[in-house]
Amino acid sequence: MGRPPYHPKDMLKLYLYGYLNRIRSSRRLEQEGIRNLEVIWLLRKLKPDFKTIADFRKDNKKALKKVFRDFTKLCDEWELFGKELVAIDGSKFRACNSKKNNYNPKKLARHLKYIDEKIEGYLKELDDHDQIESPDRKPEAKEITERIQRLKARKEKYESYQRRLKQSGENEISTTDPDARLMANNNNVEVSYNIQTTVDAKHKLIADFKVTKKPNDLGQLAPWP
Repeated sequence: MGRPPYHPKDMLKLYLYGYLNRIRSSRRLEQEGIRNLEVIWLLRKLKPDFKTIADFRKDNKKALKKVFRDFTKLCDEWELFGKELVAIDGSKFRACNSKKNNYNPKKLARHLKYIDEKIEGYLKELDDHDQIESPDRKPEAKEITERIQRLKARKEKYESYQRRLKQSGENEISTTDPDARLMANNNNVEVSYNIQTTVDAKHKLIADFKVTKKPNDLGQLAPWP
């Protein structure tokens, strides 16, 4: 609309504030910018909406990683890392991807079978539409045809997921967060990331991290040269 863009410095402040206060939702961060005096002061009364906040994180992944690296280098210059003892462990972080948008071969086959059965049933209704008289209201031929077209569109979508799985060799696909996978976390199964984190013992600062698709921590340590 011709309005000036937000400076990346201000958006980074909001992103870091959310990280430090465990606020992951862009909608929650939008509300904090309206009601929270700390955030209002931090952003100098700027009020970015949730889409702007989400797009900033999505469009600047590489830059945010560089910010983390620069912060780690700064901690090293200030001698905040003891460099004697580190702890490495994995944590599960739930992705934005819902379970219904996560597919594996069995789930896709089940969906396709259901759609084929529904299409077959609707086609039978079309055949019998003019032959069976009943006081009950029956859907018109046009309505049934539209339902069939919608089912065929869903079928094509699921078949494209099957082709992608076959081509990639993967056993799972997530449509919203492509790198997220179904993982067990606190007796629940959620679409998540497995974050391997290295923490220095001196001040409990994170020295390094790695995002993995594997649900367990086996084999995550880098091999010796």
